[in-house]
Amino acid sequence: MNISESVAIVTGGAGGLGEAVVRRLHAAGAHVVVADLAEEKAHSLAEELGERVVYSATDVTDEDSVAATIALANGLGHLRAAVIAHGGWGVVEKVVGRDGSPASLSGFTKTLDLYLTGTYNVLRLVAAQMATLDPDGTGERGAVVATASIAGYEGQIGQTAYAAAKAGVIGLTIAAARDLSSVGVRFNTIAPGTMRTPTMESVGEEAIAKFAANVPFPKRLGEPDEFADTAMFLLQNGYANGEVIRLDGAQRFGPR
Repeated sequence: MNISESVAIVTGGAGGLGEAVVRRLHAAGAHVVVADLAEEKAHSLAEELGERVVYSATDVTDEDSVAATIALANGLGHLRAAVIAHGGWGVVEKVVGRDGSPASLSGFTKTLDLYLTGTYNVLRLVAAQMATLDPDGTGERGAVVATASIAGYEGQIGQTAYAAAKAGVIGLTIAAARDLSSVGVRFNTIAPGTMRTPTMESVGEEAIAKFAANVPFPKRLGEPDEFADTAMFLLQNGYANGEVIRLDGAQRFGPR
């Protein structure tokens, strides 16, 4: 895929991992749609980068909202790349609390709606649009990268909702890649470990040092730029398909 001649959508593109991807795509010459609900941050990023970056208020769980974002992307050229990196919600609950009460069903379903259903909603609509494009010389029409988490493999105490959602994205990857092979769209996923995002920065250096101590090597948190490196590799390497790449410094989550 020639990124410099493509249009890309990045969900969650206003900050953290998504912002790093937006910057990398823009530097590579792509037109980029920052699909997010963080309006102030998204506008600021688009104004900073200037030409070839636009903002689209996007609720990934809403079909019409995602469709409107795709329509905006179509107005810029051929939509051939998408990175699904949205976040913004989390619930920490044990299945049964210390007082004997069950975890809330709403917390579980809201988490799955955002991270799993939202990912699938973006994937199906973006891939359907890519399927209408003429293929390149290799038969490829587009590529999509999703974001899981190593919590999808080793969920920690209180993480049942998040772990289930991210495990769903991991399980979706190979099945969706096989589905989309008939239309020439590749689908891969990144499963990050503990990354140094703005949200993580807010916990303070002492807490960050404790997190870093659990990473075998390099003994630090992952950088958003390293996530962007991986996303760009998966978008551009035409033989990478149906793969989940752990990006975690060999970290494996313990129970806590």
